[in-house]
Amino acid sequence: MAKRQFKTESKRILDMMVNSIYTHKEIFLRELISNASDAIDKLSYKVLTESDSKVGKDDFRIDVKVDRGAGTVTVSDNGIGMTAEEMEKNLGYIAHSGTLEFKKEIDDKDNESIGQFGVGFYSAFMVADSVRVVSRAYGAETANVWESEGVDGYTIKEGRKDGFGTDVILHIKDDKGSEEYSEFLETERLRELVEKYSDYIRWPIHMTVDESEWKETGEKDEKGEPKKDYVTTKVDKVVNSMVPIWKKSKKEADDEKCREFYKDKFRDYEDPVSVIRVSAEGNVTYKALLFVPAKAPYDFYTRDFQPGLQLYSNGVLIMDKCADLLPYCFRFVRGVVDSPDFSLNISREVLQHDSQLKAVGSNLTKKVKKELERLMKEEPEKYARFYESFGRQLKYGVVDQYGRDADLLKDLITFHSVKQGKQVSLAQYVEDMPEGQTKIYYVTSETAAHAKDLPQAEPVLAKGYDVLAFTDEIDTFVTNVLREFDKKEFCNVTTEDLGLESEEERKEAEKKDEEYKDLVAFAKETLGEEVADVRISRKLRNHAVLLTTQGNITFEVEKYFREMPGQAGDGIKAARVLELNTDSGAFRSLESAFRTDKERAGKIVRVMYGQACLMAGQSIENPVEYSDLVLSML
Repeated sequence: MAKRQFKTESKRILDMMVNSIYTHKEIFLRELISNASDAIDKLSYKVLTESDSKVGKDDFRIDVKVDRGAGTVTVSDNGIGMTAEEMEKNLGYIAHSGTLEFKKEIDDKDNESIGQFGVGFYSAFMVADSVRVVSRAYGAETANVWESEGVDGYTIKEGRKDGFGTDVILHIKDDKGSEEYSEFLETERLRELVEKYSDYIRWPIHMTVDESEWKETGEKDEKGEPKKDYVTTKVDKVVNSMVPIWKKSKKEADDEKCREFYKDKFRDYEDPVSVIRVSAEGNVTYKALLFVPAKAPYDFYTRDFQPGLQLYSNGVLIMDKCADLLPYCFRFVRGVVDSPDFSLNISREVLQHDSQLKAVGSNLTKKVKKELERLMKEEPEKYARFYESFGRQLKYGVVDQYGRDADLLKDLITFHSVKQGKQVSLAQYVEDMPEGQTKIYYVTSETAAHAKDLPQAEPVLAKGYDVLAFTDEIDTFVTNVLREFDKKEFCNVTTEDLGLESEEERKEAEKKDEEYKDLVAFAKETLGEEVADVRISRKLRNHAVLLTTQGNITFEVEKYFREMPGQAGDGIKAARVLELNTDSGAFRSLESAFRTDKERAGKIVRVMYGQACLMAGQSIENPVEYSDLVLSML
């Protein structure tokens, strides 16, 4: 029989279908099962219109069989089947889709046929050196056989087959070096692939699998007890669950069942703090079941963590971890998205340029934010658990990409309130501001408990205003991006003008600056390059000294760059400023020594600077020298 040529007559196109569109060899089974499901869909629709049809919905099935001796894998269905003409049309034209034409014919939005592009069948050539298709169309008396070894062409001839439907028989390639194909002749391996990719196909997928159990032999032992042997038998078994939980109503699958699904699916021992259900119709019809975890995985803040939602097309897994559907800031969200409008050969490039997928991602992003806002207001304890693990991720999201997602996240981040002793949102802080307060005050500190005792916070707290404790190195970067919240500017109580002075207090401070300018100049000369400036403080009340910074580089920024790997942060240092409280006993001792004993005055300046460093959490360059200095003055 003369061999026919593919209508494309192009090895390049077939190579592209096999090697470029699909990146994993194992995907072939998903594609063939999807085609089998489509064939059953077509017949199921057809018999609905036939009053005398003897085919019932419960009769439909897909079978996956392995013959190790023959080296073949067979995927069979009892669907619509194909005539010789349909074989020529569907299998002779690369990228011709009979399913797509079928969908156009019935124009039925509820129809869930999967294949739409006519390329999935050719993925079989990734693992097979020859493919044989035996098909008998529904209502036909004879069958037809399509055979091909790849780009060289194909043959179609009459054949025999009991009953309607299609058998696709793959002769699996021999192993070659690192290319292993024999794994696909293992029944358990194929079962794994069915459960991974096709678990939610709506027709039963049958396989003959091994099942072992203890059975009585009919004999008795010395004690007269029945003897038992561990017997392994071949059993025909449905290996897919068929109905995905996300397609069930809340009545059929309540939140408790969804939480169990989450823990089993995503290998988490804790319940998620929230379950988000989405059912959308429009330009893109899809269902989604999303989860907000309570705890971060051990590798969440490492490069090894792989975020992403699972994408399905009518229950067929098409992408295990799609990281581009939700923004990076929500990468902690787990879950599934299923749509009949998704392509089976979807790729990251398609995701980035497909307007429908972008619309899905935009809608899911809004749903996630809305649910987090609800948790914050209605279930603050749950939100606190979530925030303990993922609050830093939200803050990173504010800063990332030059603040691209800042507006999305600013309502979700919280900081420790020094006044209230708990985490508060920026909206809560602003709502609780006394009349006359115009700024959002914050102080950086190693811990929230330590922040209340810092001299920087004294004047703000004395005024009755609250101060937010910034304990993460990312916090100051967040304020640099946001600049303000609800038209209230952020104010670093350490480095910025607090805006608390009255006109009378301002004039009094200016008089002190003039009065002590010689003493201040002496202190600055004594400390040399260790400080950028020495000033009479306008902030201190109970403490003698305060170490602040000037310019854009704060202590937090310095620490951030100092801890970067390698020498990336070398040379990045905050400009230190020593502030002196003229009402303190230490200043009076300095003032007295400055008039009578300049050497002692210099020592007092260095002690005051050392104390300011310790209070600010900064290390002293030479601790031994400093200790000797303090002891020498006792």
